Amino acid sequence: MKDIKRCQGSLIAGAVGDALGYEIEFLRLFQIKQEFGEKGIRDYVLHGGQAIFSDDTQMTLFTAEGCFRATAPENSLQSIRRAYLDWFDTQTRHFPLDDNRGSELLKERELFERRAPGMTCMSALDEGGNGTLTHKINDSKGCGGVMRVAPIGLYYTLDDMESIKIDLLGAQAGALTHSHELGWIPCAGLVHMVRLLSQEGATMHEATESMIAHMAELFAGLEFTDDFTEIMNEALQIADSAETTEDCIKSLGGGWVGEQALAIAVFCALRYEDDFTECICASVNHDGDSDSTGAIAGNLIGARLGIDAIPQRYLEHLQLRELMMQMGEKLAK
Repeated sequence: MKDIKRCQGSLIAGAVGDALGYEIEFLRLFQIKQEFGEKGIRDYVLHGGQAIFSDDTQMTLFTAEGCFRATAPENSLQSIRRAYLDWFDTQTRHFPLDDNRGSELLKERELFERRAPGMTCMSALDEGGNGTLTHKINDSKGCGGVMRVAPIGLYYTLDDMESIKIDLLGAQAGALTHSHELGWIPCAGLVHMVRLLSQEGATMHEATESMIAHMAELFAGLEFTDDFTEIMNEALQIADSAETTEDCIKSLGGGWVGEQALAIAVFCALRYEDDFTECICASVNHDGDSDSTGAIAGNLIGARLGIDAIPQRYLEHLQLRELMMQMGEKLAK
């Protein structure tokens, strides 16, 4: 059953993690500590009075709009693809666009601002975004697929399609731009977890264990399924270890590629399942791709705890917060 507060929480929390991480995305941890103190960044740096997010949240919003605009579940992938092409236009054309294609997001001037868009997404969409699970358009396993697909797990229910088809839709949405298996298997994994957390009230451990088992079955026989399973099992195991959070994240990688980004986010959400602030702050304070790991961890912890668990200081000043609240409500319908 859909829960408005969890849908809003996942969408908003993803933007919170993105906004915190975007400020430090290209800094090493020692540089982050030099600038923000030993605990790293924990509060927004405002720009014109706003906490601004990156292309990660921009594309997440367009994923949501693609879900809304699909005329039937079987048309969802092409609707999401068209939404990504709309996003591409925000990055390559000027506001306002002179054509009317029915997108509400294209009416938002702020979404036309370039926030370090991923080169794989840009180049793939420039060619039409026609990748599939079997038709490779590149060999990228960057995290630009997994960081944007959470709305699929929020929007689609078992009344719409079978669980396996919802997971596959996540993978297919990632494969539109990222052709390496580890570019789109994590997309299915995140969608699976977000659906269990937001619709079935699963704990983070339950959602993680289910995701690992289902991805191993769904993608059995593929070349890199075992690699995905291995790093996800590592994230699960070290979450309860005595190792420091910093050391654990370092062991999982930098998060620049899909499986590492999801593993870091899952680790943080497991270790701090009931503490929104610590989960989000842990997910961004490291050497790697801080905005993407923060966005994904936010999608997870927000789906688990809901909008009411997000401290006011993270809601205040967040760019396009009201729009995201409305979209979160729409995801729950």
